[in-house]
Amino acid sequence: MIPLAPLHNPANLTGINAAGKAFPNAVQVAVFDTAFHHTIPEKAFRFAIPEKFYHKDRIRAYGFHGTSHKFVYEQAVKHLGKKDLKAITIHLGNGASMCAINENCESVETSMGFGPLAGLIMGTRSGDIDPSIIFHMADEMQMPLEEIKNVLNKESGMLGIAGSNDARDITELYEKGDKNAILCYEMYAHRIKKYIGAYMAVLNGVDAIIFTAGIGENNALARYHSCKGLSGLGIVLDEEANVSKSHPKKLLKYKIPKAQLK
Repeated sequence: MIPLAPLHNPANLTGINAAGKAFPNAVQVAVFDTAFHHTIPEKAFRFAIPEKFYHKDRIRAYGFHGTSHKFVYEQAVKHLGKKDLKAITIHLGNGASMCAINENCESVETSMGFGPLAGLIMGTRSGDIDPSIIFHMADEMQMPLEEIKNVLNKESGMLGIAGSNDARDITELYEKGDKNAILCYEMYAHRIKKYIGAYMAVLNGVDAIIFTAGIGENNALARYHSCKGLSGLGIVLDEEANVSKSHPKKLLKYKIPKAQLK
């Protein structure tokens, strides 16, 4: 399974082997974060490529971060006291993904696909790009496939835009007016907003938008940029609550213009 998740599975396998040697009599249980997404319908998990690649080679969207999306959805149900909750869960860490979850706690869409490279802009991963770029890199720039894979998985995303894959560093640069840091947050949030709109359409409305993981939970600036300008969809950020949960009051300077609240 290493080709499906090249950044994580090698380390997972190392841990399994080490635990097997250290605790030879223990039973090990692997929990796959793709499992939660088994409810995604075929119209959503299939790719528009020849059918043989699906049946013979199992090429389809699998999705990841399922344990996180499922857990935070269930916590939101308890917190809001609403069982038939339609939610968009947004897992923002070094890896990032979104999930549309219907009122039956079923994943019906998710931003990661065959592997964890697709979807949102991440710490070092590019997220969605035009596939033609890969052909251009290989054909016109004479880049080996292994190098292209390394660029898209380990040198892109926030690191490629702003020079760091740590949102805390980028936030500091943002506050100093660094153009690349500002662009990074704008691009990062723009991609999230596109998925929010798409998933609201898939769910035919939404009751909750849930942010989680290191950036989603702790970064008020990321949440601010991801939610601003969505009042046309009925989404208005409580600015004070957003900041008080994560940052000192000084970040209240990131105010939403009153015109956007109308």
